[in-house]
Amino acid sequence: MKKEYYKIIFAGIIIGIISTALVLFGNPKNMGFCIACFIRDTAGAMKLHSASAVQYVRPEIIGLILGSFILSMFSKEHKAVGGSSPITRFILGFFAMVGALMFLGCPFRMILRLAGGDYNAILGLFGFIVGIGIGVFFLKKGYSLNRTYEIKKIDGNIFPIIQVIILILFVAFPALFALSSEPNVPGGMHAPIIISLVAGLIVGALAQKTRFCMMGGIRDIILFKDFKLISGFVAVLISALIMNIIFKKFTPGFEGQAIAHSDFLWNFLGTLLLGFASVLLGGCPLRQLILTGEGNVDSAITFLGYFVGAAFCHNFSLASSGKGPTLNGKIAVIFGIIVVTIIAIVNSKKEKKV
Repeated sequence: MKKEYYKIIFAGIIIGIISTALVLFGNPKNMGFCIACFIRDTAGAMKLHSASAVQYVRPEIIGLILGSFILSMFSKEHKAVGGSSPITRFILGFFAMVGALMFLGCPFRMILRLAGGDYNAILGLFGFIVGIGIGVFFLKKGYSLNRTYEIKKIDGNIFPIIQVIILILFVAFPALFALSSEPNVPGGMHAPIIISLVAGLIVGALAQKTRFCMMGGIRDIILFKDFKLISGFVAVLISALIMNIIFKKFTPGFEGQAIAHSDFLWNFLGTLLLGFASVLLGGCPLRQLILTGEGNVDSAITFLGYFVGAAFCHNFSLASSGKGPTLNGKIAVIFGIIVVTIIAIVNSKKEKKV
């Protein structure tokens, strides 16, 4: 057990250092890694939305999936599986993204925002915990989706292959993509491609090896009093905080934070929706990408839900900005909480009375 703790804490330290280093190399502040934001940027680069400030093919996403894929192949943990309520998973992924873009970050970025001194992330963390608590309530009521089945190997390899194709096209033919042209907008701020890709590969491999998942860490504390998974994210927080202090990137406060807003209620409700949906999916956005690399087609479909959700949020003004949430976004979050609750109820099995 101690060995497992040491392993995940070591991985967390490395991931925290890499995340902060990516900012030093050009990524937006407090956004060395953000699965939600990077999926949003990539969707924009593929012209699925026209918000020019957030359009860039993020090599970190490609690296995360390929890092997981490569290590799982070497460790013989790669297994093509799927068939577990694909449409339901797509919808849950869609609304998880709605919640993430209300808050402006996934659980990974939530930790990095805290490490950078963004106190708005505290409300996000509370909302995330409450959302996970609601999800655990339904788990105890028997919530589950349909079982997965072993499928053809090629099906489990398609998504990593697509990532390689996207990378080749991005490097060889960047004109095919819509890319943010201004250097001071989120899409225009990025580390060099090779650094971003290598960072993604390393973090993807570490997350695959340790089963890194912030939602899973909080869920395990509530269900089993098991602190192993969450210890990795505590290590990310501490190492990123130290790096930010050393390089003078630590700016504590609520106001004036990079790519963030200070609307406490909607930060809370956005991450509540994200946490709730993540429990029903069985993993946070980072974990879904890692499972995709391992050959899980259900997680790949969840990824597509995130992808379409990100595009939808910017096409219909659901995503927040530094100025705060939009009316459309508020309506979408409330609607999302209702939909996710219905999914939880419908898929909870009532115990039969003897």
